[in-house]
Amino acid sequence: MGIVNVNDDSFSGDGTLEIDVALEQARRQAEEGADVIDVGAESARTNRAAVAVGEETRRFREFLARWPEVIAAAVPKDAEQVWPPVLSANTWRPEVVEAVLPCGVELVNDMGGLPDDRNARLCAAAGASLLVMHSVGEPKVPHFHQQWEDVMGAMEAFFEEKIGLALAAGLPREALWLDPGIDFAKQRDDNLRVYRELGRLRRFGLPVMVPVSRKTVIGEVLGIADPRQRDAGTVACISAAVLRGAEMVRVHDVRAAWQAVKVLSAMEAGG
Repeated sequence: MGIVNVNDDSFSGDGTLEIDVALEQARRQAEEGADVIDVGAESARTNRAAVAVGEETRRFREFLARWPEVIAAAVPKDAEQVWPPVLSANTWRPEVVEAVLPCGVELVNDMGGLPDDRNARLCAAAGASLLVMHSVGEPKVPHFHQQWEDVMGAMEAFFEEKIGLALAAGLPREALWLDPGIDFAKQRDDNLRVYRELGRLRRFGLPVMVPVSRKTVIGEVLGIADPRQRDAGTVACISAAVLRGAEMVRVHDVRAAWQAVKVLSAMEAGG
């Protein structure tokens, strides 16, 4: 899953409000091997105010309107790649979800943790998939002091509830993805434990996407403040996630991620 930020306050410094630039980023990621292009029109940073619904929707629509023409001129990395890549909208507000689903979006990456069933109902009605991220509290609000006695036990209980909520809203089970929410309402040791025990999420029988790229936990382990200097640590997180059962990883550097996953796959296959 390649990350495309159509905003000007991305934590990793790669966001842009220039639609031409964002489209070129997405095209390059697709040709580097991305199976999913995850477009966000609002940064998830908690030290920034939320973008107005109308502005977030406008950014999405400008990108989505031109994407079919851009991807039609691109070529896949190899025969195994999902092509054309699945188009994902990284948003949490139902008003925005409702506005963008008719524009070619196939997956909603809900960083809000599905507090109610509205996004699930919208995805069910549109035939789209839904990715539910583990966190606590409101999006765009810092949760730096959240403490967990058992972060994995709490996560399992969270997903049990959210899966039930989504299924009751009419979303087919095969349309659900889980995201352990690395760095969201979690401290360094919580994040490291999630990586170690990621395999516990297999009990749900649902695919897991891990947002590994340039995360704060990498910077804390390596002592690197600049997120753009954390790509080597990101590859280590990719390896940990894939070997423990993740079906997808969310990254800025698609080329490096594709190479890492390709080598891991060859190792697991015996050649």
